[in-house]
This record gives sequence, structure tokens and C-alpha cells, in this order.
Amino acid sequence: MDSTRKFQVISGSERRPVDGARLIHNSHPDQRIEVSIRLRSRSEAKHAELKRALENPGFKHLSRAAFEAAHGADPADLEQIKQFARDFDLQVRETGTELARRTVMLSGAVRDLQRAFHVELGEYSHPRGNFRGRVGAISVPAEYADVIRGVFGLDSRPQAETHFRRLPRTPGISARAATGSHDPNEVAQLYDYPEGDGSGQCIGIIELGGGFKLDDLSSYFASLNIIAPQVISVSVDGATNSPSTPDSADGEVMLDIEVAGAIAPAAKIVVYFAANTDQGFLDAITTSVHDKTNQPSVISISWGSAESNWTAQALTNFDDAFQAAAAMGVTVCIASGDNGSSDGLSDGNNHVDFPCSSSFALACGGTSLQASNGKITSEVVWDNQPDSGASGGGVSNVFPLPSWQNAFGVPAPSNPKGGRGVPDVSGDADPNTGYNVLVDGESEVFGGTSAVAPLWAALVARINQQIGKPIGFLNPLIYAKAVEASAFHDITKGNNGSFSAATGWDPCTGLGTPDGVKLLGVLTKKASKKSAT
Repeated sequence: MDSTRKFQVISGSERRPVDGARLIHNSHPDQRIEVSIRLRSRSEAKHAELKRALENPGFKHLSRAAFEAAHGADPADLEQIKQFARDFDLQVRETGTELARRTVMLSGAVRDLQRAFHVELGEYSHPRGNFRGRVGAISVPAEYADVIRGVFGLDSRPQAETHFRRLPRTPGISARAATGSHDPNEVAQLYDYPEGDGSGQCIGIIELGGGFKLDDLSSYFASLNIIAPQVISVSVDGATNSPSTPDSADGEVMLDIEVAGAIAPAAKIVVYFAANTDQGFLDAITTSVHDKTNQPSVISISWGSAESNWTAQALTNFDDAFQAAAAMGVTVCIASGDNGSSDGLSDGNNHVDFPCSSSFALACGGTSLQASNGKITSEVVWDNQPDSGASGGGVSNVFPLPSWQNAFGVPAPSNPKGGRGVPDVSGDADPNTGYNVLVDGESEVFGGTSAVAPLWAALVARINQQIGKPIGFLNPLIYAKAVEASAFHDITKGNNGSFSAATGWDPCTGLGTPDGVKLLGVLTKKASKKSAT
């Protein structure tokens, strides 16, 4: 390499050491790695305007083709990355989606990647598993720096956690008999979901591990007297549908599919499997959002971790990917986490979970739902701390207060750059009042905000079916006073640690749990007489 060549740091790419990790040895120079390069938009000015325009409830969605033409990567920038690859003996794996996803896949030997990005890669041991890691920033030759917005894949540390909670079994008693659990379609009835089965819709589900078995899905939906939905898997960066045992991430996968499928059984369900790394997660999001074959109208995500666990480049690029979804009318429902106001960190501070804290995500918190004779009898904040979880919620220290949350009394953030309040909405998440599911042949009861993301995704699928087009980015719509006042069950009792429920929006359950028929009515401005009473 020319020692006189000037390199420039990629903003926000700095990585800190992982607590509890131990360096075993340097990565082998011949080891081959694939990385994802995120490119700038072809028009940065238009992209900034788009972000502001999306806060307008009347925003008109763009088609995938129109979005790519206006906001995708510039072909000239793609050619620059190909030249960068040639400079360092790297190979480009072309997928045909580079411009839409603004993502280029490069592969090469460790020795060449270390030269190209000015990093040192090592193999680490950690209680959660071995990983390849780096410390410090990524740099690229200065002539390419303006083109690149992020580099992902050099570091393979686990990035996110599942957000489901499994109800402990009582010896000799079935999980279903031991609790006030519900079938997912029963929860939809309690929340008065509008009629429909999701016909004509596609629900995308992102999974960072685990898998599903078709026999289990067939048996589960048969037990509910529901025709099993079409469920297909999409491999992202080589990850596959890999079911194993009920104690694995299979629990997450099956909960997500079974909740969404029981409520919207006629919708096509596409599960995007990716590795649990920032690269895998981001590539799964961009793959699903720009999927021209399956064209999901709503995406459910039940994985995440505290904002402080992410690099700045990850926070920025994920948020940008969700902005693209909003622009194209794709609703993204994301679990708010299961560890209350601390989000599982022990530093004594409040934290919110990411990616739900993105302003372009519908952040989904949790309640404890009691019902009798088909009616809700009690609903409070889910809070079974310290051991059994609580609704994630609080205030982002990264993303500013959106205009649509201005009038809702969101508490001040610890970091003045933050301000976005989490969650936006909620639903039943207490494992004690949770969901009957089938996982690897075992009947279980699961809770967690993991269940709330597909619960809301299925509601969006029914709403889209009813109105005949995607409702899209819900947040500016549901914070309008006409919607907020009439379409939610306001949760006013309970807390998630540092925050308490209150009248109106709060950092435990957001605006509340849905009254589906009323929500459809106010969103379409065609409220029925029942909705108006």
C-alpha cells in the first residue's frame, strides 16, 4: 500500500471493547470476510427534505421504483466503490439491489480488508459466544470517503437480543391451564380489531437466529381452526431458517409468526433470516424494505438492545433505512424491550431500546391484560420486575423529539440531542397473561414486547386490507388529537421503573392499546356510529 495515501475516518464507526470479552489471537490473514458498504443518497438535499416531509400526516407515499430514482445511490458512486475494491484486491458481489438499498457487498481476505479500512481484526472469546472484533474507527482512502456512509461486517459481535419472555412451567400443570393466557386471535377480538384476514397483504418479519418448522405451524393453526398462512423464508447474507430447540431463538421466530398469522392468516408472511450482527440486522431491514418480489406493507421486528450498545454509524443507517420504509408506505412495528426503564443496563441510568427508538418506527410497549367473557376487565403497565420483565420505555438520547410528539409531555432527555419518547403504542405483553404458542413441538405461553410488534403488524395488515392501500407511517397519524382521544385504551396505572403511567401518552405504554375498529374509523375519517359513541 502506498504509505503516502491519505485516509479519512468514517464518522461514527468507532467501536469500544466488549465487556467480558478476551482477545484470543489476531484474525488469520487468509480468512475471507464479506462486508456491507452503505452509500450516500444520490441527492442529499432531497433526502433531508424527505425527512421533514414525512412528519406531515398527508405525505403521499412513493413507489419503490420512484424512491430508488429519487433517493437511491448514484450509479457513479457504485462505480467508485468498484474501483475501491480493485485498489485493495476485494471482490464485489452484485445482487442487483445496490442502488435501491444503497448497499454494496464486498468480500476479501483479512489482510486486504485491514489495509482497505485501516483496522486490526481479532478473534475474541465471550460468554455469549466467540466473535471477530475490532476496536477504534474505520478509515478509507480520502477520495472515497464522501461516498461511504457506513461499513458493516468487519466486526461480528452479537448486536441484539430477543424481546420475548417465556412463562415458567408449573410441574404437572400445562402452561395454558396455569395462567390467564390467550390465543393471539382472542387478543385481537379483545382489542376489537376490524374485520379481515390480511388478504392481499404481506407481513415481513426480521429474525436474527432460530427458525420455524412447517409441521409445527400446521398443527398450531389447525388447533385454532385457522387455515395456516403462507410462510416463506428469505436468506440474508447466507443466514437460513435453522430451528433447533424451544429454548433457542426458535421461541422468538414462532411467537412472531403465530401471533401475526393467527390474526392475519390470509396475509403472506415472509421471514428474513440474518445473522445477529449490526451488518446482518441492517441488511435484513434494507432487504425487506426494498423487496420488490414480496413487497411487504408492514414489517415486524422483535429484536434490539440499548441505544448505548450501538455505533453512531449503525444508529444513523438504521434510522435512514426506516425513513425509506416510511417514504414507501411500509409500516415498521418494533418491540420496545422487556427490561423497563433501564433497558437491562446496570449503570443506574434510564435507557431506551434501539431500533424502536428511531422516529420512523412504531415503538410497541407492553401491558398486563385481564379479560373475562370476551371483555377487558383490567389493563395496566406490564411490570414484573426484577426478574420477569417490564415494558421498555423512556426518552431517546440519540433521536430528537419529533414534531408529532410536541404536545404530549415527553420528559426531557439526558442528552440534549435526544428527546424522542418511547413507546408509541402498546399491547398485551405480560407472560402471565400471554400468548399460547407452539415451539418445536412444545406448547408454551410467551409474553414480552416481542408479541406486541406482530400484534400491531397484523392490525396494520387488516387496516390496509380494509382501506385498499398501505396506511404507511403511522406515527404522525396516531398522534393527531382526533385519533389519540378516541382510538386507544388509555393505560393509567402501573410503572416500568422510573416512569409511571398517566392520562394520555406516557413512557410506559405510549398512547395505549388499540381499539381497532375506532382506529380504522378515525384513520379513514369514516367512523361508524359505534366508533363515534
